[in-house]
Amino acid sequence: MIKFTRWALALSSLLSATAFTARADEGMWLPLYLAKLNYADMQKAGLKLSAEQLYSVNKSSLKDAVVSFGGFCTGEIISPEGLVLTNHHCGYDAIQSHSSVEKNYLKDGFWAYKKEEELPNEGLFAKFLVRMEDVSARVLSKVNDGMSEADRTKAANDEMKVIKEEAATKENGYDAEVKPFFDGNEYYLMVYETYKDVRLVGTPPESVGKFGGDTDNWMWPRHTGDFSLFRVYMGKDGKPAAYSKDNVPLKPKHFLPISTSGVKEGDFTMVFGFPGRTNRFLSSYGVKMALDITNPSTVAIRDIRLKTMKENMDENPAVRIKYASKYAQIANYWKYFIGQSQGLNRLDVVDKKLAEETAFQQWADADPTRQAKYGKALTDLGAAYEKQRKFAKVSTYMREAAFAPEVISAAGSMSGMLKMLRSSATKPEDVTKASEGIKGSLAELYKDYDQATDKAIFIQMMKMFVRDVPSDQQPDVFSSTLKSKYQGDVSKWADDLYNQSGFVSQAKAEAVLAAKDTNLILKDPAYQLFSSIADYSGKLTPQVMPIQAEIGRCNRLYVDGTRQLLAGKKKFYPNANSTMRVTYGKIGSYKPRDGAYYENHTTLDGIMEKEDPTNEEFVVPAKLKEIYQKKDYGLWAENGTVNVGFIGNTDITGGNSGSPVINANGELIGLAFDGNWEAMSGDIAFEPRLQRTISCDIRYVMLMIDKYANAQNLINELKLVDSKASATSKAVNKKMAPVAKSKK
Repeated sequence: MIKFTRWALALSSLLSATAFTARADEGMWLPLYLAKLNYADMQKAGLKLSAEQLYSVNKSSLKDAVVSFGGFCTGEIISPEGLVLTNHHCGYDAIQSHSSVEKNYLKDGFWAYKKEEELPNEGLFAKFLVRMEDVSARVLSKVNDGMSEADRTKAANDEMKVIKEEAATKENGYDAEVKPFFDGNEYYLMVYETYKDVRLVGTPPESVGKFGGDTDNWMWPRHTGDFSLFRVYMGKDGKPAAYSKDNVPLKPKHFLPISTSGVKEGDFTMVFGFPGRTNRFLSSYGVKMALDITNPSTVAIRDIRLKTMKENMDENPAVRIKYASKYAQIANYWKYFIGQSQGLNRLDVVDKKLAEETAFQQWADADPTRQAKYGKALTDLGAAYEKQRKFAKVSTYMREAAFAPEVISAAGSMSGMLKMLRSSATKPEDVTKASEGIKGSLAELYKDYDQATDKAIFIQMMKMFVRDVPSDQQPDVFSSTLKSKYQGDVSKWADDLYNQSGFVSQAKAEAVLAAKDTNLILKDPAYQLFSSIADYSGKLTPQVMPIQAEIGRCNRLYVDGTRQLLAGKKKFYPNANSTMRVTYGKIGSYKPRDGAYYENHTTLDGIMEKEDPTNEEFVVPAKLKEIYQKKDYGLWAENGTVNVGFIGNTDITGGNSGSPVINANGELIGLAFDGNWEAMSGDIAFEPRLQRTISCDIRYVMLMIDKYANAQNLINELKLVDSKASATSKAVNKKMAPVAKSKK
């Protein structure tokens, strides 16, 4: 009786911590299963569309208007001519690549008033999901519990490769990938159509697109116009094609109409997108290691990198442009990890995880069969994490600090060439081909490279590595070169390296490449540093990999058992892994702490309240101030102002940036761009009371295109819909299949 009572109490704690996943706000759901798992709940919450209008393989549906933008963000098609809306920070790298001191599109913005003015972007792509398929049975038929983890992984990977190759046939021209879900308990095939001609169409100045900067990042209330516009092009045959002036705008299967009606408290909302990574099944051991080692180490390293970059960027406008995108990428998750640690502590996530683990263990021990399969999963997991802790700091410093100086990456690009030159089997034509590839990579690297800035970063990163990583876990170069030759003086080491290396400029690096001299490469101080770091990484890997494999095995058992434990009590969704997901909920204000209350929207008035001409993060463009003073808002006004942002309780993470926020009728009301500070632990533990998606109101986007940019060419492409008008259904029916069948 006592045993049952303790088990029941632990189970009650587990359910109270996780059962809210059945609510509309939590969950990154696979679109394949919306009809089965979520549609009834979505209807109750206010959805007006059919399940087939959300996801269909044979008919156009909302999923056909959503793209993986460059593989790191989400975008949505908003016109019948392939116009893509995404975040400003998602387009930032492309915007920066076209910017110069003379044409500073980061500072001034850019608008193409004719299609021939749109700017191509090498390497940028838009990937459409064609279909998803559960291939779990096929992959799992190749593995068994008697296999070692290494053999199991190989067998699964081999079968995944076969499935991928079968799907990605030359006849249909599609791309395919197979990924594990639920920590290797399920497997899914994703088939994509990828378009590689994506052109920059429009962007506001960063005083709009990044308004609030690092100060407001991850914060609500927010007043950021975080958007940019691109266009997808296709070949004249209607298929994906490399960039060509002869390509034509994409004719999409579906595009999203623009709602002019706005949002109010309690409105249904949903987000389609490609969230990157969550770890909702992470154990208490993993949370503790994040809090103790990986998060603080990452924050400390990035803090120094950012300060070093900022000093050099402030001194030189050209450096500012070159390093703008790199700085933004590093800064984003620097602040994220600060907030995540605070959230994990404040919300007692470790204790909640321990309660879940107690319930799991007691469930496993209550049955001999379960005990045999799952009984040691958590014990073994704890032992594996204890081993992992030894390598956690050095692994973080290797990733964040050792390779931070770009001179090391440049030198490392020669490693493959060096092997070819030293092999008697290498053909001259192979060397020529490899040289061209390396030359292209070097050109890309040095395009945004500044030697003085890189040297300053080198000095700071090497100082941190030597100081913070145990000496027995440091690459040999720190003892053979830094200590022996320079008596530990990193600055002197940097002086010699940056004076002597052939990888501190594009011209010198290309000269090294052209020489095809193995001794020249081997004797280069930057290459010697790269080689030592790479050698140590090679020694570290066989020590770490078995531990990670054991953690993977235990996690798989823990997730499998947890799903059995709560079968019938909870609906499960897999962790995010850059595959398409749908989350749904409602527009909603919240109370972040005692005595504070946050409304569900912000307005243009708030931008003017925050304005500070002395702070680059809070500068307001003169033209926007003029629009505000004249109240020249056009169609985009509400209550005498323009709404800038809004929040809802949908469940997003990195990769959802740029995702369409869609109302009950299938119309675009905004685009997601951030989460909120009070729930930064959300990637590990969703917090239903606090977690919010921060979105840019589509009417503010329209105001900037219409009144700020005067880009009527773009406005004329769009389908504008007033959801409150009785003619809405007719307007949508006329243009937007399958929305025509919407139950309104």
